Amino acid sequence: MSSKLELCNTGDVAVGTALKVEKDGLTLAVFNVDGEFYVLDDQCTHGPGSLSEGYIEGDVVECNFHNGQFNIRTGEVVMPPCMIPMKTYPTSVENGKVVIEV
Repeated sequence: MSSKLELCNTGDVAVGTALKVEKDGLTLAVFNVDGEFYVLDDQCTHGPGSLSEGYIEGDVVECNFHNGQFNIRTGEVVMPPCMIPMKTYPTSVENGKVVIEV
């Protein structure tokens, strides 16, 4: 059974940016793409890079470690050297808060 986890206020993540959130043993990257919120694991599947510290263009984030790219909306690999998709979380906004299901 899934449970909801409140991560941050929507105002904490400006459009086109990301925020690293550590909560309940998870390290997550919260992205704001054109006013829609998406949450992925923060650590790149290819190495120790932090996606919340990566370069964001549209709905693609480039890891700051080896420059691999992921689709923020789906977690799918856009450009190698990354090969394994990122884990994504069902995300919603409730009362001005970004909430995921875990």
